[in-house]
Amino acid sequence: MKLLPLGDRVVLKQSVAEETTKSGIVLPSQAKEKPQYAEVVEVGPGAVVDGEKIPMEVKVGDKVIYSRYAGTEVKLDDEEYIIVKQADILAVVE
Repeated sequence: MKLLPLGDRVVLKQSVAEETTKSGIVLPSQAKEKPQYAEVVEVGPGAVVDGEKIPMEVKVGDKVIYSRYAGTEVKLDDEEYIIVKQADILAVVE
């Protein structure tokens, strides 16, 4: 199956959360912070505002940083994704 986002939504695949701190302390699963770094998997066609199409600023394969509490988490074919609006993406990492 494939997720095809609508409007100005973007499907992201989250990076794996760190299991140990820089000092070597192993974190239990409850203590791990949800990562805000992800890869763009699919991009919607863009929003239409007042009859004018707003182009998408990200593309498939981009590495991005997004708002901490943004989006909807989805599990599909044993893979976890998050669907966010383009406005919830804060930066593209180059």
